[in-house]
Amino acid sequence: MSDVALGQVRRPLSRSLLIHIALCACSLAMLYPLLWMLASSFKDDSQIFSSASLWPDSFSLDAYVRGWSGLDISFGQFFWNSAVISGLSVVGNVFACSLTAFAFARLRFPGRGFWFALMLGTLMLPYHVTLIPQYVLFLSLDWVDTFLPLVVPKYLASDAFFIFLMVQFFRGIPRELDEAAMMDGCSPWKIYWKIILPLSKPVLATAAIFSFIWTWDDFFAPLIYLNDMGSYTVQLGLRNFVDSTGKSDWSALFAMSVLTLLPVFFFFLFFQRLLIEGVATTGMKR
Repeated sequence: MSDVALGQVRRPLSRSLLIHIALCACSLAMLYPLLWMLASSFKDDSQIFSSASLWPDSFSLDAYVRGWSGLDISFGQFFWNSAVISGLSVVGNVFACSLTAFAFARLRFPGRGFWFALMLGTLMLPYHVTLIPQYVLFLSLDWVDTFLPLVVPKYLASDAFFIFLMVQFFRGIPRELDEAAMMDGCSPWKIYWKIILPLSKPVLATAAIFSFIWTWDDFFAPLIYLNDMGSYTVQLGLRNFVDSTGKSDWSALFAMSVLTLLPVFFFFLFFQRLLIEGVATTGMKR
């Protein structure tokens, strides 16, 4: 191999090596807060902000024990509340949004374009704009301090982002399948249930993952509607370890924060392939 060709090979290799080193450095920088939180969960409160080293001298699980059973209510109750709300929200979002998206993408009805544009317009409304009217409505229904305000709207296709995502995916499914099914006597409901849904697993998984993560990590909505500590989610439960007027249990807070991240991590890991496929294929076909 000539010196010129050898130099041309070495330049891409050296450039690729530098890019990988830079990406690894950026990854470590982004992972450092998580590593610091994980290490702090094994330290005493006196060592968290005073120790210069990242990892503790000796590992202790006392913070996990205090965090799980140190409050008036076991932290497991908060996990159960979050699991119920997140699970019901995932089912509601996937079913209601897919049904609405099927109507916009496959059915023809008067004013379809207007209602679709109006639905997209709700994406531009901040949550705080509708907060007070929604709270007054739920208060009049006596739903405050229950899970209903956090779950029921999911069954009414209230998330326009998921509807838009599914509409784009459904439009990529050949309409010939609908026509063939109609010739065989299938109703629109059977076309939706027997044909569209089985072919839409990637986008349904994408909506389920984002719905679970957003609901599990939500702090503001449970703070507004949940008052009884027995109904708290994990995000509200974490707040109880921080006391602005007294002593805060930082190590227990970090320990429970680590446990709170695990369901999101495993949920994403389990559906990762479908998530990537759904994001990659949505909107690609016309």
